[in-house]
Amino acid sequence: MAKSFDDLVSRTMSKASQRRAAKRTSSLLREMLLSELRKATGFSQMALATKLKMKQPSLSKLENAGDMQVTTLKKLVGALGGELEIVCHFPKGDVRLVQFDRTSTRRRLTPYP
Repeated sequence: MAKSFDDLVSRTMSKASQRRAAKRTSSLLREMLLSELRKATGFSQMALATKLKMKQPSLSKLENAGDMQVTTLKKLVGALGGELEIVCHFPKGDVRLVQFDRTSTRRRLTPYP
């Protein structure tokens, strides 16, 4: 009779080891490449490219790019079912940039002439 992975873990690992493993897993899931995120959300390159109305080789190039436009990244994340937020981390605290967020209710401040 086949045993589930959870059953195997509960029989072979201590509670402390299970907690450490869960913490490490959670940490790893917070850091992903775009291709890993696509796979984790259940999309093939072809399916996501079709949804984005682009060709699969173009999506492959984007997934391997070290740089891209914010609007392109927002479209990719949105097609995967997520929302993109840009957060800047400073020693005195974090700041969420709303400049690229069209749904933000925060008004842009214009400098005085």
